[in-house]
Amino acid sequence: MPFHEFRPGRLVAGVTGLAVAAVYLGDAAGSWDAPWYAVVPLLSCGLPLAALAGWVGHRVRRRRTARSTPADGAPTGAGRATG
Repeated sequence: MPFHEFRPGRLVAGVTGLAVAAVYLGDAAGSWDAPWYAVVPLLSCGLPLAALAGWVGHRVRRRRTARSTPADGAPTGAGRATG
């Protein structure tokens, strides 16, 4: 399995979607009676949190990448002739 970078915004958005699905699934199964507007608080809290988590994750990756490149802007290890 190839390694990929962690995307916290997508994780929070996915959990929000699963919570919305669970509310409607419980209503469809007859476990509880959820009105149609019951997911509005979930979406209005979950999606901004996902955006915030995605923005913070982007800033962390950007800062980490900026620290790993040398000050002159040359890529590390790529295209260098070996002795």
